[in-house]
Amino acid sequence: MATSELRLTNTASIAWRQYYELTKPRVVLLIAFTALVGMLLSTDGPVPWQPLLFGLLGISMAAAAGAVINHIVDQRIDALMHRTHRRPIPSGKMDTPHAAFFAAALSALSMLMLWTLVNPLTALLTFLALIGYAMVYTLFLKRWTPQNIVWGGLAGAAPPLLGWCAITGEVSMDSFLLLLIVFVWTPPHFWPLAVHRRAEYAKAGIPMLPVTHGVEFTKLQVLIYSLMLFAVSLMPFLIHMSGYLYLVSAVVLGIGFVYHAFRFWRAAGSSDYAMRTFGYSIVYLSLLFASLLGDHYLMS
Repeated sequence: MATSELRLTNTASIAWRQYYELTKPRVVLLIAFTALVGMLLSTDGPVPWQPLLFGLLGISMAAAAGAVINHIVDQRIDALMHRTHRRPIPSGKMDTPHAAFFAAALSALSMLMLWTLVNPLTALLTFLALIGYAMVYTLFLKRWTPQNIVWGGLAGAAPPLLGWCAITGEVSMDSFLLLLIVFVWTPPHFWPLAVHRRAEYAKAGIPMLPVTHGVEFTKLQVLIYSLMLFAVSLMPFLIHMSGYLYLVSAVVLGIGFVYHAFRFWRAAGSSDYAMRTFGYSIVYLSLLFASLLGDHYLMS
């Protein structure tokens, strides 16, 4: 009996880990953080606990649902790529029906929570972002155009705007600016990884930019977008949304991003410096939004 109970416990633990992995928890954590920043920036006063808590949960659950759908739709591609072949579905640790039910449950609970406990506008915009990522990007853009990550990134850029809307019940120019920063950040964040994994994307038949237009062209685009991002990141200061603490942070972090992009552009090999640039991009966005938050409370 003890052995049977131990086996059941181990099986349940394994199943739980597979469901957890389907949600892409590290990606969801970054999404939740940017949504939280949007929430806290939306008001000068105390943030009401109900939309803060349930808005954050609902937005995070919708992001997790999108990740699960991505796993389901991309399972053939994932099986061909070294980076993803150990994911739960292609590895056989999770089947499609269970994953689909999990995605549906997350989506339904997220929408119900946002509609009833936050506000209908946040629920609607979150639903549109979910459809944009899980369907428009994953099913169509990713497979049809090398600009997939540019236009598909619009859905991924929505969380700070969604967080703002969760607290205020509306969208504003400031919230659109937060979305714009993440939108412009997405291509120079992802394309270095695409360069590093170019052969795998080519094998899977995915028209990522380095596959269709070559590595050197993609490197140049990363550099151009990093310069665009530097300019966009200064806009919160220029419209008096933030102060000098943010300005200094944006300049230092932006110079760092441009430096990494330049080194990536000048690197001789196809993958040289790619993952350093990719890694820095994650640190960049996290620190940039943290500085926005710190500046906001310093000013108030």
